[in-house]
Amino acid sequence: GEAQTRAAELETQLAAALIASDELKAALKAAEEEQLETASRLLSVEQAMIAALSERDELASSLQDEAMTRGDLEARMATLEAALADLTSQRDALRNTAAERQAEAQDLSSRLETSEQALAVALAEVAALKAGLGDREELRQQLAAALAARLAAEQSTQKALSESERRDALLAAANKALETEEAKSAESQRRLAVLNEQVAALRAQLGSLQGLLESSEAREREAQVELTNLGSRLNAALARVASEERQRAALEEAERIRLEQEAARLAAEAKQLENYRSEFFGRLRDLLADREGVQIVGDRFVFSSEVLFEPASADLSNGGQAQIANVVALLQDVAAEIPPEIDWVIRVDGHTDKNPLSGQGQFRDNWELSQARALSVVRYMTDSLGFAPNRLAATGFGEYQPIDPGDTPEALARNRRIELKLTEK
Repeated sequence: GEAQTRAAELETQLAAALIASDELKAALKAAEEEQLETASRLLSVEQAMIAALSERDELASSLQDEAMTRGDLEARMATLEAALADLTSQRDALRNTAAERQAEAQDLSSRLETSEQALAVALAEVAALKAGLGDREELRQQLAAALAARLAAEQSTQKALSESERRDALLAAANKALETEEAKSAESQRRLAVLNEQVAALRAQLGSLQGLLESSEAREREAQVELTNLGSRLNAALARVASEERQRAALEEAERIRLEQEAARLAAEAKQLENYRSEFFGRLRDLLADREGVQIVGDRFVFSSEVLFEPASADLSNGGQAQIANVVALLQDVAAEIPPEIDWVIRVDGHTDKNPLSGQGQFRDNWELSQARALSVVRYMTDSLGFAPNRLAATGFGEYQPIDPGDTPEALARNRRIELKLTEK
């Protein structure tokens, strides 16, 4: 009686345990399916992150190969970072969910194991109770029923265990895939860190470029201000130049008029001097007509050196002094009539022939001889005849200004001469 009652209670508890075990197995299956779904979603998120990282790689490559504006770069970087942040948040949430589902599956597995242990204990107790019954037939029936129940329970447990093993295998595969994806995610994180460093470097470059741009804009503004100032200064300079041009034109016009007046004055003076020169040479022609060794050639009064000097000598002979005295008397008469504003001078030029000197005498060459003879005439005119020194000039030409290129004694004699010429200074 009591054993049977206890056996009945145990069978009731065994049935309840079996029902609880089935429920636990169903919950475990649902938890494992949710875990698989979570792993699949996590895998999708990881793939999306990999795609985002690839896009960042392409963006980093495009930063080197393509010319992008600063606005495009900042917009694309902001969009990509937002997408990566969202995917990272989803991945972390899915990892948390997967961890929760795995914990639930472990808890259900533990409860299922506890239930199966309790079921085994109950079956053992039922067997013990049935063994103590006196009626073998009833005991046999009870044992058969217990064995059938046990077999059913074992089959159900085996089935549950097979299903659990399948789920465990799937879960292991999912965990392995998750670990692989986590490894990929770690690599992606590393690449993301590298890209973040590159982005930071690019941002630093952008900051530097921004600074350079601002500096350039500041310099451009300064240059514009300077250009404006230069424009104002240029306008003022142009105005000054125009004013100076007008003044210069006025000065040039005044100078032109002055030069024209001066030229007219000089022309008038030259004409006057020419008149006096003509008068002077006219009087000389009358005075010296038919004198040997003296002639008028154009505007020059020419003395033969033989008339004035001994050969190779620069001292005036007595006859030469007389000839010069006659000319100076006439010159003084004409000079008294020349207006003081005409700046005139008597040029005394000495010339020789081309025969060289020996170099052993007083003069080294014909040049010194011609210069000494011209100077001897000038000194006689000033020292002995009182002619104004400021109206005289002595010049020696040597043999380099011949009037006759021939080599005959007559040609050489014509080239040895003293010329007096009334001219302007």
